[in-house]
Amino acid sequence: MRHIGTDRQALAIAIAVLAGYVDAIGYVASGGFFVSFMSGNSTRLGVGLARAPFAAMLAGGLILSFLAGVIACSTMRMRWRFGAGAVMTGVALLIAVAAGTAPFVRPYFVLLPVAAAMGMVNLVFETEGEVRFGLTYMTGTLVKLGQGIARALTGADRMGWLPFLLLWAGLVVGGVAGVFAWLGLGPLALWIAAGWAAALCWPLARMERV
Repeated sequence: MRHIGTDRQALAIAIAVLAGYVDAIGYVASGGFFVSFMSGNSTRLGVGLARAPFAAMLAGGLILSFLAGVIACSTMRMRWRFGAGAVMTGVALLIAVAAGTAPFVRPYFVLLPVAAAMGMVNLVFETEGEVRFGLTYMTGTLVKLGQGIARALTGADRMGWLPFLLLWAGLVVGGVAGVFAWLGLGPLALWIAAGWAAALCWPLARMERV
């Protein structure tokens, strides 16, 4: 994160805001499941297998959708060299599909394409087939934040922790916005997420040409 440049850092934070926004909507709409945080869904899957098979099925469906998004996006990037702008276009389209179908299907089924979109979005900053940092999960970011603070305390790198703090804060701010949007707009709140993803397509495409 510290080595990708300030423009890319700003775009990463904007994507983290999007991830927090849709994850909060997913959590509230589904009663405790996630569209971007698969560690949480994996825990729900394990608990559900032991105590609540229906909950396990819901968690498993979201995990499979997320994984399908990763597989589809990885395949397209390897075969057709899709760039970051094209990836974000796919993310915007999937969220728009979810928003468009929301009035007609149960909330859980609306979240499946959103989970696939969140799988895709983690590959925006893929480099040579490797994901350099997560955009929809923050455990690794918090570890790097702690390491950065430790380096600052020892005088090695005074501000190296700041990008990780901002990335984490972006997810939290997005989560707050997602809850308020859902409470105020219901399923229409997903159109804001689709618009936000669409707005990021051009700067991401331009980033790769710089």
